[in-house]
Amino acid sequence: MSEGRSSGSRGSSHRAPSGAGTPATVALTAAGVPFTAHAYEHHDTATNFGEEAAAELGLSEDRVFKTLVASADDELVVAVVPVARRLDLKALAAAVGAKKARLADPAVAERRTGYVVGGISPVGQRTTLATVVDASAASFDSVFVSAGRRGLDLEIAPDDLVRATGARLLPIARD
Repeated sequence: MSEGRSSGSRGSSHRAPSGAGTPATVALTAAGVPFTAHAYEHHDTATNFGEEAAAELGLSEDRVFKTLVASADDELVVAVVPVARRLDLKALAAAVGAKKARLADPAVAERRTGYVVGGISPVGQRTTLATVVDASAASFDSVFVSAGRRGLDLEIAPDDLVRATGARLLPIARD
């Protein structure tokens, strides 16, 4: 990883805290992709999971990204956008060559990814889906995404996230 990362020893892959391994952390470790896992206290009353993660970790909502599953012309795709912004469904559709996109039913998203809503990670999903990461990620040395369960985020370089997910980096978020 390049210099200037915000976390301590960032030069090698790290596992999640003891007992907290997820398919995402296992996949990144197996692929040799550097990341740092950050646990935080998840509150059962929380409904805005990305905002909760940003607040609990003391981070800007621009640097914490939420993972959304959408249906683009009836094909499921993954969109990774900053918590502070909204997914632009028209931009997502254009990014994947579809005419139209809409958010997927949460039960379908859970079945296809293997994760629960609020803990869907763009990495290590049960079914590999086309993924688009908002271009704003490139403005940070590292970003935070769900590690595959509520209360655990991954800090990862945007290039490593793109590489690990096979994503495209395109502008898909709006204010």
